[in-house]
Amino acid sequence: LIGSETSSRKYVQYELQKSYARGNGIIGVFIHKQKDKDGKTAIKGDTTFGELGKDNNGESVYFFQIAKTYDYIDEDGYNNLGDWIEKAAK
Repeated sequence: LIGSETSSRKYVQYELQKSYARGNGIIGVFIHKQKDKDGKTAIKGDTTFGELGKDNNGESVYFFQIAKTYDYIDEDGYNNLGDWIEKAAK
């Protein structure tokens, strides 16, 4: 889930790096339009997570190169999240 402060969290990059190393499918789901308990929304987060690892040629791999992103509200995440996860797993 990508919120307004996600990319600044130090453990997010660590977890993404570990997931990439394990060969997990990776997706990003923007949640900035989801209302909080007060009915407010946030600014859209970014996907600048740094290098996730190296490919077979020794080249750096970044989130934007390997992950499909979705908007939870605009793309009906409530009904589609399972499909997005399945696609990434394949």
